[in-house]
Amino acid sequence: MVRRIRELLDQFIADMGGDPSEAKRTIAKRAATLIVWCESAESKMANGEELDIGTFTTAANTLRRLLADIGLERHARDVTPNLRDQMRGAAS
Repeated sequence: MVRRIRELLDQFIADMGGDPSEAKRTIAKRAATLIVWCESAESKMANGEELDIGTFTTAANTLRRLLADIGLERHARDVTPNLRDQMRGAAS
């Protein structure tokens, strides 16, 4: 479970360009936790356990809002070399 949360968080951070603010990182942590909770609830339901649809719907709606807050689209990481790196390359 913890491994899955870390995987999701790493992917969210990559999707945000690799250097999110602490606020966005915190929102991403909560989103990752809710995803794992929802996946667990879905697995239990698939195995015949009863699902509290109200709780599940609330979690899914909260997750949607958290994902909207951090941005649902990917952002490219800035890989443009800075002047110092360009000068070092020219000196080599």
